[in-house]
Parts: sequence; C-alpha cells; structure tokens
Amino acid sequence: MSASPRPLVSIVTPVWNAAATLPRTLASVRAQGLADWEHLLIDDGSTDGSAALIAAAAAADPRVRPLATGWNGGAGVARNTGLRAARGRYIAFLDADDRWRPEKLARQIGFMERGGHAFAFTAYAREDASGRPLGIVAAPSRVTRAALLRRNVIGCLTAVYDAEALGRVEMPAIRRRQDYALWLRLLERVEAAHGLPEVLADYRVAAASLSGNKLVAARDTWALYRGELGLSAPRAAWYFGQYAVHGVLGRTGARGGTRPRRS
Repeated sequence: MSASPRPLVSIVTPVWNAAATLPRTLASVRAQGLADWEHLLIDDGSTDGSAALIAAAAAADPRVRPLATGWNGGAGVARNTGLRAARGRYIAFLDADDRWRPEKLARQIGFMERGGHAFAFTAYAREDASGRPLGIVAAPSRVTRAALLRRNVIGCLTAVYDAEALGRVEMPAIRRRQDYALWLRLLERVEAAHGLPEVLADYRVAAASLSGNKLVAARDTWALYRGELGLSAPRAAWYFGQYAVHGVLGRTGARGGTRPRRS
C-alpha cells in the first residue's frame, strides 16, 4: 500500500511506554476497510520498546509516519505534534492502548459525508486489561457545546473532525482533560457534534490511569471550567454540579454505565 500525498484521514496516536499494547492498536488500523489514511505515531519520550515498534511499523507501511516530542510532555503535547504534521482532511484520534473495529473509518466518514457533519463520534465498548467486557458507552445523536459542558459524552478514540470545515484546531497545553477541551473548542465553530450509534471502537480501561481517580478527575474538571474555559465561579459551579450528578448516575447504573472516556 503506497502513501497518499494528501490522505483522506489523519490518525493521531500518542505513544508513551505502550510496547505491550501498541501492536494490537496498529493491527486495528491496518484492518480498516477504508485504506486512505496516514497514521501519525508520536513517541512521547518512551523508555520501553515503543520507539522500535514505531520504527518497524513505519518501515513496513509508508502510511505510518513516525514522530517524536523529544520529551515526556503528555498526551496533549504529543497529539498536537501529530496535528501539526497531519495532512488529511479528517482528523481522528486513537490512543496506543485502544483499538478500532475494522469498519470504523468507513462507517464514520460515510456518516459524516452523507449528513454534512463536521464533527462526529461513535459508541464504543469498554474492556479491562485482559479483554473482559465492561459495558457499552452509547452515542447520543447530537450534542451541543452547552450539553457537553454538563457531561462529556465523546470518547477520544471515536472522535473525528473535518479540518477543511473547522480548521486545524489543537488541544490546549494542559496535562489532563485536553481532549474534552478540544471538543469544546470545536463546538465554538460548529453548532453540534453528531453521534453514530454503532459500537466501532474498544477502549481499554487501565488498572492505573490518569482518569482512574475520581477525586483527581473532579479537580481537573473544575480546573478546566475555571482555567481553560474561563467560566465565572457561579457558572462553573452550576456545570460542575451537573458533572457530579452524571458521575454518580454513571457509577450507580448498569455495569460499564454510560461514562465517557476522559483523559
């Protein structure tokens, strides 16, 4: 498969010490029915065998583009490194421990082109490190910026935006919640994000992750509201209350709930 000078889709994958999981992520991209893509693999200062895996993937497939941050700046810094190098019309995100179903790109890009949607996401499955199913995260048909402020329903591994329509929008330079902040930035440029209610990706829930601690997650959400978004204290408190209510409902619901992925 030769590389296109202007691929339809640019897939951005930050990689940090992901040697154990990166091979299955790479395999899920190679298995895509829609083959007009480039895969930007950004090494974020890995100290395991990730860099060698990235080099091998690039040597085997010219659609794979190896990049590096030169230091461990975090997922947001790595993703922005990929965004700046991306050549595709559509920007997609996939982390180095997650995977896509083979029909993901074809179904989602088709959905966007048929509906004229500049920003879209899908439902996805959650699984533990051994592959045991933990539930499904549904995709509502439509979400506005106001609705997203109350609850992040967009999984990073499912999000795709049209850079021709919305411009090349980067993530803010924050350590956590940078994907959530990007969705809110995009929704300043388009009325709504549209959800495809099909399970097209698998999110691996790590035993220890940046998003695993509920108190840390709450703190980071408040910091996003007040810092990056610049909301007044009363307005931030109102949205934070909505976030907290949805968090409780997610924990007390069915196994896996409807809690979205947040970084």
